[in-house]
Amino acid sequence: MKLLIDMNLSPSWVRFLATAGIEAEHWSSLGSPNAPDAEIMAYAKRHDWVVLTHDLDFSAILAAAKGDKPSVVQVRAGNVSPEAIGQAVARALRQMQAQLEQGALLTVDPKKARLRLLPLPTR
Repeated sequence: MKLLIDMNLSPSWVRFLATAGIEAEHWSSLGSPNAPDAEIMAYAKRHDWVVLTHDLDFSAILAAAKGDKPSVVQVRAGNVSPEAIGQAVARALRQMQAQLEQGALLTVDPKKARLRLLPLPTR
């Protein structure tokens, strides 16, 4: 599993995740910092990466696309630094790795993680 870290999260996540044994790249090293979310999602899908973000738009894109990839991990916390919520994210990534490799939306907050398999149901 490889993670593509969205622009709304610090590049320090790359280093933090590497120490947890998780491969990651920050979008700033791969594409334009002004790229729309759809471009980031397309890149992740094309290269079979999981998107790590703090942006709720990614779940909306998943729902609209009705697809099973790419997986998205949403960090939901006031402080989204790796020092504040990194351990919870790393733990959830390890626990849910198989589902993320198949296609899922994982939401992680300081107290819990919630997983929804893709494709997401439309309302």
